[in-house]
Amino acid sequence: MTSPQKHTEALGRILELVVVLSDDMTRSLAAQGLTDARAHLLWELHHRGPSTQRVLADALRVSPRNITGLVDALVATDFVTREPHPTDRRATLVTFTEHGAAITTAMERDQHEFARILFADMPDDRLAALVDGLDDVLARLRAHGVSIDAARDDTDPESEAGR
Repeated sequence: MTSPQKHTEALGRILELVVVLSDDMTRSLAAQGLTDARAHLLWELHHRGPSTQRVLADALRVSPRNITGLVDALVATDFVTREPHPTDRRATLVTFTEHGAAITTAMERDQHEFARILFADMPDDRLAALVDGLDDVLARLRAHGVSIDAARDDTDPESEAGR
């Protein structure tokens, strides 16, 4: 059984990692003219393909007003366009511009490269133990009602409209 001091040390390491990764991501996104919320929308669009704003709002778990603000900002900065929906004249599809597609392709490439930098030299058994340990921590958090979905539910969805 580990001691409370070891638990506190482990939590300290996790919190340090969260801060380092968050700061790095924020700087990287800002260099591309993006915020976390805008990048999240682009990431969803990258994986879903052209989508209606309703689909994107549901995927990001934000209000229609919020998604409109995010899409407006991405249109203004040439990441996406709004195109007529081919079968529903009331709807529009959010689609990538060449610039937006290139940026999200680069984001995915950079994510793979960053994972390689972090884990390539780690022995398989240590990597497996790390993943197992993180799975245990995430399961404990979910059991206490703490998860990505719970965090999104607790935030004001209108607060990111202009970001």
